[in-house]
Amino acid sequence: MSNYDYIIMGAGSAGCVLANRLSADPDKRVCLIEAGGSNRSPLLHVPAGWAATFNNPKYDWGYETAPEPELDGRQVYWPRGKSLGGSSAINGMIYVRGVPVDFAAWEQAGAKGWSWEDVLPYYKKAEQQQVHHDAMHGSDGPLHVQEVRDKRPMDDVFINAMNQAGIPRNPDFNGSDQAGCGYYQFTQNNGRRWSTASAYLNPIRSRTNLTIITHALTQRVLFEGKQACGVEISRGGTTQILKGAHVILSGGAVASPQLLEVSGIGDGERLRSLGINVIHHAPDVGEHLQDHLLCKVVYGTQPEHSINREVQGLRLVPAALRWFFLRQGPLTTGSAPVGAFCYTREGLEAPDVQIHFASGGTLYNNEGKIQALKNPAVTAVVNQSRPESRGSIHITDASINSAPAIHANYLSSQLDRDTLLRGMRILLNIFDQGELQPYLTGRLSPEQAVNPDSDEELMAYIRREANTVYHPTSTCSIGKVVDEHLNVIGVSGLSVMDASVMPYVVSGNTNAATIMLAEKGADHLLAARA
Repeated sequence: MSNYDYIIMGAGSAGCVLANRLSADPDKRVCLIEAGGSNRSPLLHVPAGWAATFNNPKYDWGYETAPEPELDGRQVYWPRGKSLGGSSAINGMIYVRGVPVDFAAWEQAGAKGWSWEDVLPYYKKAEQQQVHHDAMHGSDGPLHVQEVRDKRPMDDVFINAMNQAGIPRNPDFNGSDQAGCGYYQFTQNNGRRWSTASAYLNPIRSRTNLTIITHALTQRVLFEGKQACGVEISRGGTTQILKGAHVILSGGAVASPQLLEVSGIGDGERLRSLGINVIHHAPDVGEHLQDHLLCKVVYGTQPEHSINREVQGLRLVPAALRWFFLRQGPLTTGSAPVGAFCYTREGLEAPDVQIHFASGGTLYNNEGKIQALKNPAVTAVVNQSRPESRGSIHITDASINSAPAIHANYLSSQLDRDTLLRGMRILLNIFDQGELQPYLTGRLSPEQAVNPDSDEELMAYIRREANTVYHPTSTCSIGKVVDEHLNVIGVSGLSVMDASVMPYVVSGNTNAATIMLAEKGADHLLAARA
């Protein structure tokens, strides 16, 4: 047995931040536990390598939802990172913070002290912005944020088409106004993925008061009465007990509620039915799940206008060499270099849909891996920024080794269905603009047989094609499962600090907000134990 001041379960987007900030005090012993391995693989550093990590059990938990009623009963594949850096080591690297109205809603839900004015300093604390140097950005944080390095002619063509469709240019989605179109910012450093492992963990691994344990699955949190006192982990076929004054769960929206439930914190009736001793009845654990849902529009194009031909076959060799020696070229690309935030209707405080565009086309092969389409194509997707639909994540037995049941309940709200329909029509209208016509060879998806003017036909297409944007949140929400300091309500010595505590999913990609949460959460812990 070992004794620590802080034990952190999960070395992902939040866990690496916490390990850094909490171990800055040399008198505090910190233990960081990760079920996956190190982040040494090139796949976790080459930005375009994210596609090769999906459904790779070495780096991805590879969850699936239960059959989704509003998506024709389809099960939706959910990748989640499994290495130092967690999902920040396999994500599309887009850096978006959200908008002030998101955090006003958080406060109304019980997250006192989480207004936009409260969280902005923590976004800035984390950030080392490479381009925008103003009051909205930080310049000396661990997290490098830079603009797209591999800007392609088709990216500017699509931006011009969005302008023609009435969407104004926006040079900074993280500035004073999110609305508009332009280039995304990526969590990269000189063309290399900058996960939280790279940003927060690698620089401080030599600290003698920090213990990092990989390939270790946390089995349960241990309690003395209602006081968390440590964790039980399995590693290399053996079980170990780690004692700690404070335990922090940073496993994300799937693993954190799962670990709470197997440890005896959750709905009492559910837990007793699975033979689990109830430490604290907390019926909201695993409930209130939110995620962003996207749908795509794909058009064929000439080979010279698509990135597809550069990332397959023999052409991949010079692309790889260009990245290795110059940190340039198509392998520096994240999930989408270009995008927009826009309104589907009047009277909204902030844009309600988000667009991502890439000058390529992909699909899942028979093994569930992402691969480039053989035919040259360009792709744009749209998702609703603030969905109403709520789902749940719950264990199905008492073992942490069993995947939980994920019910996302996508499109269960009429507002969500209406908003995605309107968002799809915004996308289709962009592709109809004159700026794009010389570059397109025909619509591939929705297929030509779909009449986009028909609500019924377009919704039928959405139901069979819509997919996750990989942004699950809210299963341990502030105000329901944790308090405003991210301590688990009803017990002592236990916190949750990751995307699961968001009362509502933010309006944009969730990684930046998760890092901000951990920065603020670390300050709460340090203040409490000062």
